[in-house]
Amino acid sequence: MYKLVRKFLFLFDAEEIHELSTKLIKLFNFIPFSSFLLRKCYLISDKSLERELFGIKFKNPIGLAAGFDKNATLFNDFRNFGFGFIEIGTVTPLPQDGNPKKRIFRLSKDEALINRLGFNNSGVEKIKKNLNRKKNVIIGANIGRNSFTSNEEAHFDYIKCYNELYPYVDYFAINISSPNTKGLRDLHNKDLLEPLIKKITSLNYSKVNPKPILLKISPDVTFSQLDQIIGLVIDYRVHGIIATNTSISREGLLSKNKSETGGLSGKPINKRSNEIISYISKKSNKAFPIIGAGGILSAEDAVQKVKSGADLVQLYTGFIYNGPKLIRSINKALIEYYKST
Repeated sequence: MYKLVRKFLFLFDAEEIHELSTKLIKLFNFIPFSSFLLRKCYLISDKSLERELFGIKFKNPIGLAAGFDKNATLFNDFRNFGFGFIEIGTVTPLPQDGNPKKRIFRLSKDEALINRLGFNNSGVEKIKKNLNRKKNVIIGANIGRNSFTSNEEAHFDYIKCYNELYPYVDYFAINISSPNTKGLRDLHNKDLLEPLIKKITSLNYSKVNPKPILLKISPDVTFSQLDQIIGLVIDYRVHGIIATNTSISREGLLSKNKSETGGLSGKPINKRSNEIISYISKKSNKAFPIIGAGGILSAEDAVQKVKSGADLVQLYTGFIYNGPKLIRSINKALIEYYKST
């Protein structure tokens, strides 16, 4: 059924159809008993799926990655599809439009997307008001800097978002890895990353109830950079790593849009994401949790992320290509995997 729907949706501009489909999902959820029906179709409850990490109990390990619900308007609706947690954002202190359109491209032959959105969002003040409607769902806030903020002053932006969203979210993801904000990925370098992490974690641990802080990294990092990142995560008691964001690699792509600039997501980055997850897990001796993201298009892909060392997983492109049934199939596969180990 979803394949037929997808065929129709893919006739239209990717960003326009995203906006239309999310509006339709919201409208559908206003229909009496619609939430109950969706949860009946897609939600799987099983004790073996429950994960407890950094003080949070997740009903299942499948999350919606940042970028889908940028402005925190959909989290209550998407929980009905069976997600265990939702990551909103990326949120910046001030509203920004992002990069010029057209800025999302489908690569159907590769089961992939390229986006160059550029942290388009309504700004932290508006987004925190949207979070007042939070229901029974775990929410992470993916936070970043405004496009005009320098890396040397980036900590002001991250701290602003942290302070404003602290009462409303369950964890924070520090986004240093989008390729669509000029210079942002330079924050992977130790001389810039260490002072940023130091300032954020110092503030966090000054709280009576610190919130989990995770670092979202690029799949294009070198192993020497990873060694430094792992060291900083351990030294400053960062709670975990999200591996990985989108890639600037175009190796092996077949689709006509392969030369578009931006971040590549979907099936082509699955292998590299798994390599990084495995490396972090082994190098750190499982010193902290890992959320695995990048190229999960099937239940088998999700299980492989877990085998590589991920404690939780996140979907984005796979959800677009395969619909909400993917969440149910992953949960069923993970039940079998967890019970066999």
